[in-house]
Amino acid sequence: MTSDFFFDYELPDALIAQHPAARRDDARLMVLRRDSGTIEHHHFRDLPNLLNSGDLLVLNDTKVIPARMIGRRERTGGRWESLYLATHANGTWQCLSQTRGYPEVGEVFITPSGLRLTLTERTADRHWLLRPDMPGTADEILAIHGQMPLPPYIRKGEAAEPDSERYQTVYARQPGSVAAPTAGLHFTPELLAALSMAGIGNASVTLHVGLGTFQPVKVEDPTQHSIHAEWCEVSPETVSAIATTKAAGGRIIAVGTTTTRTLESAARTGLLAPYSGDSKLYILPPFDFRVLNGLITNFHLPRTTLLLLVQAFAGTELLRRAYEIAIAEGYRFYSYGDAMLIL
Repeated sequence: MTSDFFFDYELPDALIAQHPAARRDDARLMVLRRDSGTIEHHHFRDLPNLLNSGDLLVLNDTKVIPARMIGRRERTGGRWESLYLATHANGTWQCLSQTRGYPEVGEVFITPSGLRLTLTERTADRHWLLRPDMPGTADEILAIHGQMPLPPYIRKGEAAEPDSERYQTVYARQPGSVAAPTAGLHFTPELLAALSMAGIGNASVTLHVGLGTFQPVKVEDPTQHSIHAEWCEVSPETVSAIATTKAAGGRIIAVGTTTTRTLESAARTGLLAPYSGDSKLYILPPFDFRVLNGLITNFHLPRTTLLLLVQAFAGTELLRRAYEIAIAEGYRFYSYGDAMLIL
């Protein structure tokens, strides 16, 4: 079944970007044109010349929270690290945690900044419930005691000071993600202004990115994969902006797979409507896109639902050829890497 999809590929380690481009919009931009099957090479700063006046960019305005915590076990002094995932109704934090040994319920973990968390339950492998010892929301506490949660393929997840800015879009507004919507990392305020001057508008949706986004598809038949759920929202204002754009003949360009999933989730009844709630929409070929006319996205990990989503929009053979060319031409891959525009 995997032969029916572009699902796996070999990538030299040297092409996995460890740092962002010196300037956000210096990233390279590969342009795929579905109607002609052609592939072009540009830079992200060229975007105003690649879109049309009257087009609408739809951005995911989620904000990455400093969800990573590193510290020690109070009892043994051993190293411990954890990634905050969610807050339960009783105030405990659901976290993905690891340490040597097998900590018991009641054990305490301490960060260098003084946050103490008590293990109250194990819900699954490496999934723990931890209770913080100080009042406040998770956002408030993590803002003081957490670190930016870089993916493990970037410097083994070890964030540096610049990452607090660069692993965040310039238009991030709604805290809640544990990973960045990376297609949006290439925009600068100046580029957004240039797009506006060119008559290209923008609107926002929100999808809080969870760890499930990056989980590999482990079954040989991708159609049998169980997709993760993520909370998303489409406002009435964005629905109106999209309808107005389409009525005037403009195109809807989704910035990222998260925006794509959000918009198409809100249009599953046939018409785009305001939406708020979890999405378990699994987009893979073939798929009937009801909102998108274009997609901006980064280069994705093999054997992931993200690669399948982009393939559903671009077409299998065109995307396969694009990745072959990207590797041959030395494009930079994954979160801090280069981008593609599919029209």
